[in-house]
Amino acid sequence: MAISGSGIFVNNIGASLGDSNLDLDLESETLIKAALFTNSVTPDYSTSTANAAYGAGVWNANEVSGTGYTAGGVVLTTTTLTGSSGVLTFDSADPSWSSSTLTGVRGVLIYNNGLTPKSAFLLVDLTQDYATSAGTLLIQVSASGWAALDLVP
Repeated sequence: MAISGSGIFVNNIGASLGDSNLDLDLESETLIKAALFTNSVTPDYSTSTANAAYGAGVWNANEVSGTGYTAGGVVLTTTTLTGSSGVLTFDSADPSWSSSTLTGVRGVLIYNNGLTPKSAFLLVDLTQDYATSAGTLLIQVSASGWAALDLVP
């Protein structure tokens, strides 16, 4: 299988709202990271705890490697979590990897590096593989943010 679309990890959203009180803290300027994965990962957005954390389950392999990339990815900066007209939006500055030589970059896993396990919030499917050769890989976040949840049925 492979990455076939972006998605939010149901288990971790449920844990944030349920009795376990998982604190994803999407506004953290030091804990929220973006890691890069190849198309060899098959995401599981259901209620599987094992497949909803960086370094666990399907996220324990197939992370991109190469010059200019450190395992675990980069810290997202200028993170915001805002609400307007019943829509909750998560956004950040555009992450980048300068002077990098990477191949097969297909997915961006957004997760909290301060939790155990390192709970994932979102996987973004880049829809094709990307590569750099001693260049900069820049992920341009949509003007609408990484994710928008319409909470009004």
